[in-house]
Amino acid sequence: MQDYTLYELPNGLRLVYKQVPTTKIVHCGFILDIGSRDESDQQQGMAHFWEHMAFKGTKKRKAYHILNSLEGVGGELNAYTTKEKICFYASVLDQYFEKAVELLTDITFNSTFPQKQIEKERTVILEEMAMYYDSPDDAIQDDFDDLIFNGHQLGRNILGDHQSVSGFQRDDFGNFITENLQTGRIVFSCVGNLPFKKVLKIFEKYVRDIAASSTSQSRPEFFGYQPKLVTKARAVTQAHCAFGRTAYSITDEKRLPFFALINLLGGPGMNSRLNLALREKHGFVYAVDAQYTPYLDTGLFAVFFGTDPKNIKRSLSLVKKELKLLREKPLGTMQLHRTKEQLIGQLAMAEENNMNLMLMMGKSLLDLQNIRSLEEIFNDVRSITSLQLQELANEMFQEEDYSTLIFLPK
Repeated sequence: MQDYTLYELPNGLRLVYKQVPTTKIVHCGFILDIGSRDESDQQQGMAHFWEHMAFKGTKKRKAYHILNSLEGVGGELNAYTTKEKICFYASVLDQYFEKAVELLTDITFNSTFPQKQIEKERTVILEEMAMYYDSPDDAIQDDFDDLIFNGHQLGRNILGDHQSVSGFQRDDFGNFITENLQTGRIVFSCVGNLPFKKVLKIFEKYVRDIAASSTSQSRPEFFGYQPKLVTKARAVTQAHCAFGRTAYSITDEKRLPFFALINLLGGPGMNSRLNLALREKHGFVYAVDAQYTPYLDTGLFAVFFGTDPKNIKRSLSLVKKELKLLREKPLGTMQLHRTKEQLIGQLAMAEENNMNLMLMMGKSLLDLQNIRSLEEIFNDVRSITSLQLQELANEMFQEEDYSTLIFLPK
C-alpha cells in the first residue's frame, strides 16, 4: 500500500509527501538530479561550488538574510552535493513550513552568484579541500574513487581541483545550470504532520511559475574497469588501505542482496565479520568498514581500514580470508536469519529519522521512479537465500578483480 502522496506540476516539478501525525517538525527539500559526474573537465567542482553559492545571494536576499531566515525561528537550512545529486533542504516547526518552502525555492532557482561572494567562497572551498587532504580517511576514499573510475567523472573529487575552482567566474555557474537543470528531474520531498492539501497549496504558490526546462545533456556511462595495486607515500603515522572493485548499479536486481552481504561483511554492527577478525581477534585496527555505493550505471564496493605499517600485510590478508570464506562456505540457517534480521532492524531505525526518510523518498523517486514501502523491502530481504549470497560472493569477490590502494608513512 502506498503511504505517500505524489503530485506533478505542468512544469515537470514533482512533490512527494508523507504525513506523520506525531511530529511537529517538517523536513523538506529540493533534490536535483545533478551532481559532480555531470561536470566537464573545465567544470570540476562546479556542482559543489553552486551548492555553496546558493546561500550567498538571490534576486531579493543577501547572504545574511538567507542564513537568518530559518535559523531565527529555530529551524535549520542545509545542502549537500554527491556524484549524482544536489540537495537544498530545511527542517522547521510546522508553523514555519511556508517560510521554508519560499526560501528553498528562492535559493534553488533564483541565486545571483555575486562575484564578491564567489571570491570569498572560493577561499573557503580551497580550505575545505586542504582539510580533506589532511585527513587520510577522507583522502584515501577520494583517491580510491580515482583509482577505480580512472579517467571518468565518477572518479573525480566532488570538491574539484585547485585549478578549476580557482578559475570559476559568475557566468560559469549560469552556463552549468542551463546545461544541466531539468525541471522533470527535480523533486520536492517533504515529511511532516500537515494535511496534504495545505502542503500542495503552499508548494504550488511558490513553484508553479517556474519555467519548464530540459536539456539534451547525457551522462557518460562508465566501463572498462581494470584492477590496480598502488602504494603512495603520505605524511601519515598509520598505514591506510582501500580495497575493492566496481559493483552493481542502483537499478540492478542484485543490489539489495549484495547490500545485505556487505552489511554482514563490514557494516555498522560491531559483530561484522571484518570487525571481529581485524579488531576483536587481533587488535590490528580501531575501525574497519565495508561500503557499497550504487550509481545509476555502476557501483563501488570498498573496504577501508588504518593500521600500524607493520600490520598492513597481515590485515589485508585477513580481509581477503573473510571474502574467500564467503565464496566457499554458505551461511547456515541461523547465520542467514541473523543477517537478515540485523539488516531489517537497521533499515527500520533509519526510517525512524524523518530527515533521512525525506531525503530517501526524493532520491528513490529520481533514481527508481517509485518509492517502496518498508514492508516491501523487508519482504525482499527475508526472501534472500544462502545460495544467493554465496553466488554473489563468487561473482564479486574474485581475487584477480580487486584493486588496492595503500598510504604508507613517508
